[in-house]
Amino acid sequence: MPLDQDPRNRLDAETSPYLLQHKDNPVHWWAWGPEAFAAARAERKPVLLSIGYAACHWCHVMAHESFEDPEIAAVMNDLFVSIKVDREERPDVDALYMAALSMMGEQGGWPLTMFLTPDGTPFTGGTYFPPEPRYGRPGFAQVLRRVAEIYHAGDGQVDRAAASLKEGLESHTRSGAGPADAPLPTLADLDGWARSLAGHVDPVHGGLQGAPKFPMAYAFAFLWRAYRRTGEAALGDAVRLTMERMSQGGIWDHVGGGLARYSTDAQWLAPHFEKMLYDNAQYIDLLTRLWTADRTPLFKTRVAETVAWLEREMGTETGAFAAALDADSEGEEGRFYVWSEAEIDAALGDDPDTLALVKRAYDVTPAGNWEGKVILNRSQPQPRPASGDTAEALEARLAAARARLLAVRETRVRPARDDKVLADWTGLMIAALVRAGQAFDRPDWTDRAATAFRAVVDTMTWTDADGRVRLGHAWCRGRLQRAAVLDDYAHMTLAALALYEATGEGAYLAQARAWVDTAVALYHDAGAGGFFLTAHDADDLIVRSKTAVDNPTPSGNGALAVALARLHLITGEARYRALAEGTVRAFLGVLTRIFPHSGTLLEALELLEAGIQVVLVGPAAADDTRALARAVTESPAEGLVVTRLAPEASLPPGHPAHGKTMVDGRPTAYVCRGPVCSAPVTDADALAAQLAA
Repeated sequence: MPLDQDPRNRLDAETSPYLLQHKDNPVHWWAWGPEAFAAARAERKPVLLSIGYAACHWCHVMAHESFEDPEIAAVMNDLFVSIKVDREERPDVDALYMAALSMMGEQGGWPLTMFLTPDGTPFTGGTYFPPEPRYGRPGFAQVLRRVAEIYHAGDGQVDRAAASLKEGLESHTRSGAGPADAPLPTLADLDGWARSLAGHVDPVHGGLQGAPKFPMAYAFAFLWRAYRRTGEAALGDAVRLTMERMSQGGIWDHVGGGLARYSTDAQWLAPHFEKMLYDNAQYIDLLTRLWTADRTPLFKTRVAETVAWLEREMGTETGAFAAALDADSEGEEGRFYVWSEAEIDAALGDDPDTLALVKRAYDVTPAGNWEGKVILNRSQPQPRPASGDTAEALEARLAAARARLLAVRETRVRPARDDKVLADWTGLMIAALVRAGQAFDRPDWTDRAATAFRAVVDTMTWTDADGRVRLGHAWCRGRLQRAAVLDDYAHMTLAALALYEATGEGAYLAQARAWVDTAVALYHDAGAGGFFLTAHDADDLIVRSKTAVDNPTPSGNGALAVALARLHLITGEARYRALAEGTVRAFLGVLTRIFPHSGTLLEALELLEAGIQVVLVGPAAADDTRALARAVTESPAEGLVVTRLAPEASLPPGHPAHGKTMVDGRPTAYVCRGPVCSAPVTDADALAAQLAA
């Protein structure tokens, strides 16, 4: 078939909402694929690679300023083969070229703008470029002409830069293991790292000091686990302060629920307004961990409100969850979410007392608190209940007022929704919903998680020619993108294990095992340990990446190591422990350098060293079994791993509870720490006491 060199924009055949946002650009965009690189070779042109995502504000800015401009588009079309990539649809492509940008000494971010040779090797790049010189950056058309001039100069500059970057990317993948005989970090080491991290927490506003502020749930979950292990108040207080300030700040949507991606300031007031599924999954999970220990009403409320937002705005026709909501509407960032005092007056003015209460509680002033507008927040001192009133009654009045504001807001032009389903992000949310459903005794939340899990299995899995159960990464508009990454297997395995531990249904455990088997077969680095981001049969990248960095989602290597550790504790099988330890060792040389962005990988180490195995033996539907299970889900202990056994089942010889059975025909629990199990327990209160010991 002759190469398609028809000059046109080819994105209209895609399903990604981000790519479809660009289908009418005058740029002759290609989607990522061999055809685009073949065109670059045939036309002897360099490749312009532009990576972004649908909810990205600065991606919209550059699109409007440059990609919609006919003159700039003409320069792009004349000098380059231009490829547009949705970073959420192809996180492997994004990770590779973002790493290359970092090696150039540039600050990462989106939109990512990279220039490649026709074989896909980067030689220079940047992020956002303005259409004309500003912000200390050259104009985009100026950049395009200069890059093309350098590329065609034939002086070897491009070849040297490309070779250096490719070698750097390959070296980066090989690095990290450290000396083969180096010991693994101890729990005492991790406690020391936690104390150091706590010293960088903003003592007034929480979060890491400075601005912008990101939620970084994986880092604060690490701090929380250290607090639960050591009892050191400063560690727990740093996490509580952070979660309280986030939950009351403008980064939280007080009208409709849901957490924005990050705050542009140090006070959690002014977010970039996009809402990502992964941030809200991690927010639910961490708040639930805190609530099981402290029973803080605010955290319980925020979990419920986040789940309500999820149900109202993020469900898809398959039963899974959409990826994100945009920051912009009507061409303006945050327009959907912000208010003026006049708008608040119009919505609530028929009840002057409630109006005054809302203004005091939510920082509503004539001048506004952000660019002349009001971002609702509760960071300032709060009004006290009136005489004879209660805090609960005051909160009920505010909730009723918020419901009225939500009704008003629903009449506005909504931000766009990126409705593709991503297996890894959905897995994160499934696991969080299960944790919350169990802790708050909300079986409907656990059921919702099970529905999403079935949706992924039904629409995003297949069996390959070798009989392996494989996952796709992105599903949208009836089409599955099969280019799965390690994170898909890691987070969906954790989702399966969460559902198994909650329900005792063996099918979930079997699915987790199958996905791990596929990950080991296709992603494992047998020589150096750890797992590559892409499968060994992926053939469209110049280098296979391998990383344990959490940012902004838990890394695939970290999450899979946690899943392997949990599988070892559930089943007693030594191979899972060996794989988990091997994964930690694969990054031993860089753990301190990337900390706290290695928090998830370190959780696997904590589980292997101090995980608490709880074995419940008894009929799943029996009231006494349910009571024992409830004692586990209500426990604030970290590192709990539950194995459920039918009365006639048994654990393999490698499990410390091998041979354990019910006592006197009653459902029975065994608590095992390391190789030693407790005496059998048949009373829920006694089990709770053992877990608290």
